[in-house]
Amino acid sequence: MKLTALNKTKARNAAKMIRHKLAHEQPGAGIDLIRHWPLLGVKSGVIAGYIPIHSEIGIWPLMEALADAGHTLALPRIKRPGHPLTFHGFNIGDKLVRGPYGTKEPERTAPGISPDVVLLPLLAYARDGVRLGYGGGYYDRTLHTLRSHTKIFACGIAYSGQEVPTLPTDEHDQKLDGVLTETGLQLFS
Repeated sequence: MKLTALNKTKARNAAKMIRHKLAHEQPGAGIDLIRHWPLLGVKSGVIAGYIPIHSEIGIWPLMEALADAGHTLALPRIKRPGHPLTFHGFNIGDKLVRGPYGTKEPERTAPGISPDVVLLPLLAYARDGVRLGYGGGYYDRTLHTLRSHTKIFACGIAYSGQEVPTLPTDEHDQKLDGVLTETGLQLFS
């Protein structure tokens, strides 16, 4: 569905309000992600997460559990506007630096790494795997680049209440392979 940027802006504003409400009502929802992670069937590999900002569901308990299970962790760095994210190896306790938009990132000297699974923040997701982000296109460019040369699994991380029937899309939008919420795992074909 091709819609205008204004429609995406309206969808983002509504989704931010919903997510903020859900975060306030379910402050411990991130812990439930650990219980549902095994449904993904990932036994080993590089998992790229993120440091939550605003009212994003807290994935830190999941990241710690993945590290304890022997997964290699990575976090994104914003190289510059209009470019894909880069991923860098990360260990729990490593020093992070301030990035754009209030993010925290590994230091520039952290080794680059290619993920097998990318955990993505979002404002809303639709039943067909469409993800609504903040509008910078960083994850869309990143998924497009990664998918052009390797097989990855793009997993949105959200509250189940962030699901909507449909979302406005553009030609550059990349779909999710699945979404992990406090109530379970939903896979998209």
